[in-house]
Amino acid sequence: MNKVLYYNELFSYYKELLTPKEQDVFALYYEENLTMSEIAQLKNISRSAVGFKIKKVETKLENYEQILKKRAIFTKLNNLIMKTSDEYLKKELLKILDE
Repeated sequence: MNKVLYYNELFSYYKELLTPKEQDVFALYYEENLTMSEIAQLKNISRSAVGFKIKKVETKLENYEQILKKRAIFTKLNNLIMKTSDEYLKKELLKILDE
């Protein structure tokens, strides 16, 4: 899987567990596609500080997934939904995943 898609997916599950500064820098890098230099200039911090923060958030997101497994569970449930022919069950499971 593409690194950007992977981390964006994890971010969507776990962003509330990050500090506001971590959320901000991560979103600028992965969602807004800014370079580390652009973020450093925007936030008035060093490029290395930006790189350190991004790496720290990536590690945190991976650890959260390892423990909580939200992405893995979502993927398994979504695969089951696609395989079932029971429309009522499909609809109810999709509601749960949207919560």
